[in-house]
Amino acid sequence: MISKKISNKMASGSWIRKMFEEGARLKALHGAENVYDFSLGNPDLEPPEQVLETISRLASTQETGTHGYMNNAGYPAVRAAIAADLTARSGIELNENLICMTVGAAGGLNVALKSLLDPGDEVIVLAPYFVEYLSYIDNHGGVPVVVDCDRTSLLPVAEAIQQAITDRTKAIIINSPNNPSGKIYSAELLQEIDRMLLAQKNTIYVISDEPYIDLVYDGRKTPESLKWLTNLLVCFSWSKSLSLPGERIGFLAISPRAEDHDELAAAAAYCNRTLGFVNAPALFQRVIAESLGAKVDVARYERRRDLLIEVIRQAGFEADAPEGGLYVFMKTPNDDDIRFADICAQERILLVPGRGFGFSGYVRLCFAVPEQTITASAQAFANVAQVYA
Repeated sequence: MISKKISNKMASGSWIRKMFEEGARLKALHGAENVYDFSLGNPDLEPPEQVLETISRLASTQETGTHGYMNNAGYPAVRAAIAADLTARSGIELNENLICMTVGAAGGLNVALKSLLDPGDEVIVLAPYFVEYLSYIDNHGGVPVVVDCDRTSLLPVAEAIQQAITDRTKAIIINSPNNPSGKIYSAELLQEIDRMLLAQKNTIYVISDEPYIDLVYDGRKTPESLKWLTNLLVCFSWSKSLSLPGERIGFLAISPRAEDHDELAAAAAYCNRTLGFVNAPALFQRVIAESLGAKVDVARYERRRDLLIEVIRQAGFEADAPEGGLYVFMKTPNDDDIRFADICAQERILLVPGRGFGFSGYVRLCFAVPEQTITASAQAFANVAQVYA
């Protein structure tokens, strides 16, 4: 028999996965073109041409050792290139020893948590949150402590974080641009959080999950966390910025200002190995080293964002245009977001209840879908609005 703990986890499941499965059922019944699936955050743009050309060239090389093992932290030259890029962007000087190449940002988060946590240590998670944070913390014996963001601004409140801190608090996970809200944390907010954490008796690390930092709109720029946060670990993935989610390539960067940063870097390489990742994919480490300046066509995502916001608002619903990321976090007519999602499913609209992100009264819609899907959904949204008229 499988583990009782895993059996219980599987039974409770993820709302994202449940909606994905419902989408498959509805598409089989009605045809994919008649289902408006906004449930899964799967980037649908192709990687930039530069990246595709680099993949092709490196995949066909006959150079000896191209596909072999390397240092568990990754190729030194790749880590040096990333350290130089982060230094240029943040003004904080890093070297390759503070970079660990990981199997996506998720791999980086698990390596960071494994490196930091003893059983019973607490990790503050800000709601709305990416649902897997709770599982990642549990993977390594930690205890998640959920702190709600402000209900209106959807941004963290330093005083609420302060109240949640205990002598067992080891870390806090932040995510900007945020999944699911699309909010960007300002430099001023990051500074406020940093001052508050540094005033605590015990060292509290910030784990910044940053896969969406390059997907920002309306001329915005995501503040560099390395510049504003002291005891910082950055987890990044090229899943979104280069549309490489299935290649599972990312990094964990440790700030040179973080307490015990050298020891943390050594722990990350060790945990990368012992968690079974061993090392990040060899081919895609090399691809990334040659593609640090590349990015998908963010303007296409911005156009889709604007189309979806227009459809939602014309139907009479309330939603702010996200500042970054791939999601609209729409307010539901009342706090019963699960019923709202069920009503939408009857109109063949698939979205994820906010309760799946620890934040009821909202639903998440991913706009990494064809424009035709967005525009064709307008009548279905209007039908849903009639239920609440």
